[in-house]
Amino acid sequence: MKTILGKKIGMTQIFAETGEVIPVTVIQAGPEVVTQVKTEETDGYNAVQVGYEEQKPQRVNKPMTGHFEKSGATPRKHLAEFRVEEGESYELGQEITVADFEEGTLVDVTGTSKGKGTQGNIKRHGHHRGPMSHGSKHKRLHGALAGATYPSRVFKGNLSPGRMGRDTVTVQNVVLVKVDTDRNLMLIKGAVPGGKGSLVKVRPAIKGQSK
Repeated sequence: MKTILGKKIGMTQIFAETGEVIPVTVIQAGPEVVTQVKTEETDGYNAVQVGYEEQKPQRVNKPMTGHFEKSGATPRKHLAEFRVEEGESYELGQEITVADFEEGTLVDVTGTSKGKGTQGNIKRHGHHRGPMSHGSKHKRLHGALAGATYPSRVFKGNLSPGRMGRDTVTVQNVVLVKVDTDRNLMLIKGAVPGGKGSLVKVRPAIKGQSK
């Protein structure tokens, strides 16, 4: 299953032939190069490792320099690995570009959601606020966490304030509206996780049919 790495550029809109306005996310995807091919004989499973975005040679240590030289590729900033389906074959140094994806098909996009820092239980979990009348001390605080005598502790998994965001999120079955092979761009319908400039991974949808 071909997977391509890219950067989220931002959002815009395009017009369909029917005049419909389609909101799209612009992703600068690839080209990426195959830096390692893993097989059941050597590694116990079939997969390929790809590198994305060229890196200055002086910023790569000696082990990674030898790793890239073995594949015949220039140093890359990001490395990722994905499993290979039966019948698929890759070679060291092979390039994967947006031309390997078809317009109108469904894709899954994985990225890291925006970090929101430490947030309260209302914003983080959608809890209701307390009474706003005079004297209330629980306007935006969470309710009781545990009994006083029994069980005398807070159970694991209790919804409480804490860090919010910076999670790996995948949106599934979104339409790949347009592919620009000249500028290595992919226009995907709707929003995808992450902020501008964040790294995303695009792969054909596991389930679903083209629209």
